[in-house]
Amino acid sequence: MHDLDTPHPLQAFWTLAAGPMQAEALALALELGAIDALAQPQTPAALAAAQGWHAANTGHWLELLWSMGVCERSAVQGDAGPVYGLAPAARRFLHSASPEACGAAWLFRRRSLQHASTLLKAQLTAGPAAAGTPFANGNAEGWAAAARAQIGQEQQAVTVPAALTVLTQVPELRTARHLLDLGGGPGWVAIALARQQPGLRATVFDWPETVAVAAQNIAQAGLAERVDTLGGDLGRDAIGQGYDLVWCSSVLHFVPDIGEAVAKVHAALRPGGVFVCAHAEVPGEPEGAARVLPFYTPMRMMGRHVTARGVLEQALAQAGFERIERIESSAFPMASLTVLVARRGGGEGVA
Repeated sequence: MHDLDTPHPLQAFWTLAAGPMQAEALALALELGAIDALAQPQTPAALAAAQGWHAANTGHWLELLWSMGVCERSAVQGDAGPVYGLAPAARRFLHSASPEACGAAWLFRRRSLQHASTLLKAQLTAGPAAAGTPFANGNAEGWAAAARAQIGQEQQAVTVPAALTVLTQVPELRTARHLLDLGGGPGWVAIALARQQPGLRATVFDWPETVAVAAQNIAQAGLAERVDTLGGDLGRDAIGQGYDLVWCSSVLHFVPDIGEAVAKVHAALRPGGVFVCAHAEVPGEPEGAARVLPFYTPMRMMGRHVTARGVLEQALAQAGFERIERIESSAFPMASLTVLVARRGGGEGVA
């Protein structure tokens, strides 16, 4: 006999089927302006009247958002019904007026994953070519547009705090003179580090179209004298020399050859310099893999590198890096990333 307190073995699969309903509910809240409207708590009837929506179904939709943690619900107020307002996380990251707003970034991620799911069957049968050439497969103009808007928003609100937290654990940062933000996109990590350390110079490397966006952000931050940009293709072009520290996040997924890329970074560092790279890896157990693969399987289907745990560490060692340390972080966008801190030998660290 089935234990009445134990979920049915099919529950996990039923939950998967319900996921699109939750995603669509949140997408509508963002696209229709309900997130901003709910900054002031109100009843479903009031929200429906202001927006011209069906009152009863507005209530059902708000209750779904409440169940997802997007809204908070007050006690029932007589005949007026419950009052809904934004939950703290939604107010912080989804309200358009918040300095940490990521609503556009979330919609961007959702659309990308939706599109990728429609290609899954074709890629399974025909291979990576079935995906065409989306921006993540080499379209520099697309990357630049994302850096200016959605990815820039997410980098400021999520990646920068995560990167700063990680880099504070790297003692060489305190005395670094020249940093390379490799694949730095809109440049917000380099900008934040330059603000934090007045003696630090930084270079942002990315596609030429993307570093044009970074240059605008750097100029607006008043840091053009200490932060510059270098445009190019990591797989083909030089990235500069003499860096004390190189930072990159989710960049090595896109290079033609990981071994060649990390060897290029090794050569670009001064003796004693440090390479800090943060990338998704696939754990060996299903529970950990389930937190990574839904986000990164589309990339793998296009022939990109999302490796098993330990593969990138081995590539760093083969390139000549020493004293490789591992930091696990769940603070980056989407899935947990593995941060590897690797040092070039031949020096006593940054003087």
